[in-house]
Amino acid sequence: MTPAVLVLRDGRVFRGEALGAIGEASGEVIFNTAMTGYQEILTDPSYRGQVVVMTYPLIGNYGVNPEDVESRRPWVNGFIVKEASPIASNFRASTTLDDYLKAHGIVGLQGIDTRALTRHLRDHGAQDGSIASVETDPARLLERVRALPGLVGRDLVAEVTTGAPFAWPEGGWALGRGWVAPPPPRFRVVAYDCGVKWNILRQLRMAGCEVTVVPAATSAAEILERRPDGLFLSNGPGDPEGVPYLIASVRELLGRLPIFGICLGHQILGLAGGGRTYKLPFGHHGANHPVKDLATGKVEITAQNHGFAVDPDSLATRGWEPTHVNLNDGTCEGLRHREWPVFSVQYHPEASPGPHDANHLFHRFTEVMAREGG
Repeated sequence: MTPAVLVLRDGRVFRGEALGAIGEASGEVIFNTAMTGYQEILTDPSYRGQVVVMTYPLIGNYGVNPEDVESRRPWVNGFIVKEASPIASNFRASTTLDDYLKAHGIVGLQGIDTRALTRHLRDHGAQDGSIASVETDPARLLERVRALPGLVGRDLVAEVTTGAPFAWPEGGWALGRGWVAPPPPRFRVVAYDCGVKWNILRQLRMAGCEVTVVPAATSAAEILERRPDGLFLSNGPGDPEGVPYLIASVRELLGRLPIFGICLGHQILGLAGGGRTYKLPFGHHGANHPVKDLATGKVEITAQNHGFAVDPDSLATRGWEPTHVNLNDGTCEGLRHREWPVFSVQYHPEASPGPHDANHLFHRFTEVMAREGG
C-alpha cells in the first residue's frame, strides 16, 4: 500500500494508506456519522470544497452502483475512512469503492484512527486540511493548508450548478421494479439548482410536479416568465452569503409564489427575508439527527449536511417563525412565513441516504400550491 498523510491547519497529523487516486486533495475536513450511504455522500454536490471523514469504521462493503448516485459525478474533495473494504458484496454492485474513487480522481486516505480524528474535529472544529500520497512531508503540507481560502464567503454554488435549464423526467426507484413512472403532473415547479440532489427532483416528480431545473444565477424575472405554480430552492455547498445574486432573486420572489427550500435553500430564504446566518463549529453531517416539529411536537430522525445555520432571532420581527429545532444543539431546522406561502427545512427530507420520516414535506409543498392556485 502507498503511504499517505492528513495534515490539519492546526498542525495535527494522521498517517495511513492511500485510498482511491494517488495525489493531493485539500478542503475543509468534516465528519459524517451515517453508517451507510457513502455513494450518495460522495456524489452530493453539497460536499464541494470538503474532505469527508466517515465515522463508521467499515466503508465500501456493498460497493458502488450506477442507480444510487445523487448527481452527475462525485463532488467531495477527498475521502477518509478507517477501513475500505476491498470486497463489494452486493448483487447490485458494479465496482468497488477504491476503483470508483480512482476512476473519478478522488484522493482518499484509510488506516487512520477516525475516532481520534472525529473527536479532534468535534473539540477543535472543522478546519482545512490536506490528504497527500505523493508529497508526505507534514511541514510543507502545513504551509499549503494554511494558505487555503476556507469556505466562508466563497461561491461554491457556481461550481456545481447546471449550465442551462433542463426538465427532470424521472420518478423514484424501487427494488425489483427499477425506475417507477411518476404520476401525471398537476403543478409546474421551477427548481433553483444550487447543487441539487437527484432524489429531491425524483420526490418532486412523484408528488405530482413537473420540474424545470434552472441555474442558480437565473433572475427573478426569468423565473416569473415561466409562470410556475411554485419555486423550489435546493441544497448546495458552502456559505450562503457567498451567493448574493441568488439571495437578491429570492428576495424579489418572496410573497409572489409558493416557495419550498431545503438545506442551503433554507439558509438562502433566511437571508432573503432579512435574517442572518452563522457558521457552525463542525456542522451537521449524517443520517441520524433528531429534529422536533414545533407545531406537532413530533420528532423525526433526519439526514443532514450543512455547516451553516440560520439565526431565527434575526427574523423574529420580519414575519418569520421557526418551525423545527435540532434536539442535539437547539439550532433552527425550519422556517415559515406567517403571511406568505413560504417554508423551508434545514435537513434533507428526500433521504438518500437516510430515513424517510420527513418525506411528507414534498406533499405539503403541493398542498400549498393547490391552495394558492385556487
